[in-house]
Amino acid sequence: MPSSAPPVSDAPAPPVRIARLVPYLAGCAVFAAGAASFIRAGLGVDPLDVLSLGILEHVPGTIGLAQASIAAVCIAVWALWNRRRPVLMPFVTFLLCGSLIDLFLLAGPVGAPPALALAAAVPLCAYGSALIIMSGIGIRAMDLLVISANAHWNTPFWAAKAGIEAVLLTVGWLLGGPVGVGTLVFLVGVDGLIQPAMAFNTRILRMTNHGLPGRAAACTPAAAGAH
Repeated sequence: MPSSAPPVSDAPAPPVRIARLVPYLAGCAVFAAGAASFIRAGLGVDPLDVLSLGILEHVPGTIGLAQASIAAVCIAVWALWNRRRPVLMPFVTFLLCGSLIDLFLLAGPVGAPPALALAAAVPLCAYGSALIIMSGIGIRAMDLLVISANAHWNTPFWAAKAGIEAVLLTVGWLLGGPVGVGTLVFLVGVDGLIQPAMAFNTRILRMTNHGLPGRAAACTPAAAGAH
């Protein structure tokens, strides 16, 4: 006789979503702490912040608003490139990370020497980026372009990321954004540590990489965090 018990197939859904939301939020906070540390070090900031601070030299606002504007442009390019509808969550990530940077900076200086602040910023930004990508929720808009370049042109991840960040860096510098040794440290250190950080999370912490399950899926709205 067939069982009349109600279906339970949807029961695990909430925990799965929470399991992805936690690393996403943690990644945003960790990345923002690293970006704020870059700014406090005063030795140059990451290319995105170079552009954000360069924009603020000419337009009143906050880092959060500047990064949200950059996100809108990146998402539009991604949508046209991949013939997809624009997604919302990467835009939220830019706004959230930028706003968290503002909050960390408002908290005041931590009194660390510039070199120590810079040394702390590198692993924080790299690990935060890895968590955001692995969550599959709101992959940063700039990283969506990097993933698209990797998928469409077979460009190595690090090369695509360095190329796109070089464009942001150049425009930001022309607008008056701060560039220094810290900017080069970011390009080499952070960009070089993101993939090892994801590998550590996957192999040691047994985390699932929802953002990069495979190159063919990397440019889909799901990978972009369209949930």
